[in-house]
Amino acid sequence: MNTFNHGAALVTGASSGIGAIYARKLAQRGYDLILVARNRKRLNEMSEEFSSQYGVNVTVWDADLTDPDQVQMVERHIKTQENLTLLVNNAGFGGYSPLLESDVNKMDEMIQLNVTALTRLTYAAVPGFVARGRGAIINIASIVAIAPEILNGVYGASKAYVQALSYSLHHELKDKGIQIQAVLPGATATDFWTAAGLPVEHLPSEIVMNAEDMVNAALVGFDRGELITIPSLHDLAEWEKFESARQALAQKFGNDKPADRYLSTDQTQCSHVASA
Repeated sequence: MNTFNHGAALVTGASSGIGAIYARKLAQRGYDLILVARNRKRLNEMSEEFSSQYGVNVTVWDADLTDPDQVQMVERHIKTQENLTLLVNNAGFGGYSPLLESDVNKMDEMIQLNVTALTRLTYAAVPGFVARGRGAIINIASIVAIAPEILNGVYGASKAYVQALSYSLHHELKDKGIQIQAVLPGATATDFWTAAGLPVEHLPSEIVMNAEDMVNAALVGFDRGELITIPSLHDLAEWEKFESARQALAQKFGNDKPADRYLSTDQTQCSHVASA
């Protein structure tokens, strides 16, 4: 039993998969837990198990985060939790079908969960973190944030949003005692794939990571203070090269005139005349 208490960690999508593993690992570390998911029965079972096994306090909030009213209910609860120190934005779902073969209403539901709910819960938690000078957010994104062509386009766009938001939060909050981490898993062995329309058994086994291995690796990245953690990327130099190029390119966007390649033929000719 871990007798050191880190405060409370709120985990969304906590009843299964990656969220359930995070909940257990954080309980082992001594965090009290706030578990959020739709499956109240499973959450109650986890509450009994974790409180008994690890001696932590476990609070259960059953909520459907695709429902705006229930998201607002969770927001109100978050704002009252003075011992909250960690928010794990894990809840989400994806898609495998091509964009034009997907139900637009299902895509809208995906945006509500992957983007809107995540944003609103973050907004609910951060002011308290700042006021207390302590807190952390773990956002579960995906490698499709960088490579959106791999799966459904709305899913890729939603995870690119999560990554971009994480960059911005880190920029704004790093000097206020708030840690931000975006985790970009590759293919991971969870029910995600069945829900997305492509059972994990149909994927090459050599690209699929065990979910517990993924979470263990992500927590090592968290302990090291990483902003971006990609458990499946073995060569760190590849990411460092990518990130360095991104930051260097960002310094070159501020100009008062369009690039020469976008000048019309007439503009080009006038420019040549003027310089002659």
